[in-house]
Amino acid sequence: MAKTHYFPEDKVHFLWDNELEPVVTVAPGDTVVYHTREVSDGQITPDSTTEVLADLDWDRLYPLAGPVAMEDAEPGDTLEVEILDIHTEGWGWAAVIPGFGLLADDFPDAYLKTFDLSNGDYTLFKDDIAVPIEPFFGTMGVSQTGPDKPVIMPPGPFGGNMDTRHLTKGTVLRLPVEVPGALFSCGDAHAAQGDGEVCVTGIECPMYASLRFNLIKGKTIPAPQFQTPGPLTPKSEGAGWYATMGVNPDLMEAAKDSLRAMVEHISTTYGIEPVEAYVLASLAVDLKISEIVDAPNWIVSSYLPLSIFG
Repeated sequence: MAKTHYFPEDKVHFLWDNELEPVVTVAPGDTVVYHTREVSDGQITPDSTTEVLADLDWDRLYPLAGPVAMEDAEPGDTLEVEILDIHTEGWGWAAVIPGFGLLADDFPDAYLKTFDLSNGDYTLFKDDIAVPIEPFFGTMGVSQTGPDKPVIMPPGPFGGNMDTRHLTKGTVLRLPVEVPGALFSCGDAHAAQGDGEVCVTGIECPMYASLRFNLIKGKTIPAPQFQTPGPLTPKSEGAGWYATMGVNPDLMEAAKDSLRAMVEHISTTYGIEPVEAYVLASLAVDLKISEIVDAPNWIVSSYLPLSIFG
């Protein structure tokens, strides 16, 4: 019979480490209930000001709940993680951190904004700008092979810091097992984020989640795969979109060009400061590759949901 496990809140780790002892061991069909910390591990609070960003202890960023071991999981298998339930726990924050983000050179100064998430459906960016709350874990992954103990921030074929906003309630994520037991961990939860997380944060927040685990023996996948239960943007459809394009022979530069145009559009159209428009884009704007076959130029488009205004 499948069991429900409650992951202890005091068990976190800050590096990928395949030598860690499992905190919980599950069998196929078991569920694990989590209460995870926000990504700064308490260094940022609802009362923090921008000054806190200068003194962040980077060794304490990305506290992950884990590892969870799957019985009988071996390299070459696939771990399946079904997100049964996930919701925020009260508050969150977003920031521009100097040196990070798609437009780091354009926005060199620190900026911090905190959010009340108690409504559950939307949070106010401004009095007339409501960002839909669509919770997900920015980081879900399994341990990697090898002797290294890499930092959490970059993702890889094992999953990790994927920042994929569609890993919401009802989605099933598949991860390639690299080490015996798989050794799954999660954290870095977001209340909202656009595709691209362009300023390097979504709305970072503590999170409740219930995850069900299964194992597919003998199925090998090269990198994470997932299936959603329905529409990708159910809270954003219905009011139309405004899109800006970046056209460039370099995809990264095309993305930057597209985003710069979007920041300018939001700032001038809705009367907010450019840095606020940049952060809002990280929370609500989706970057998409619109064209990648007509050499030598490629197109990246930034999509702004008009439903957040008014």
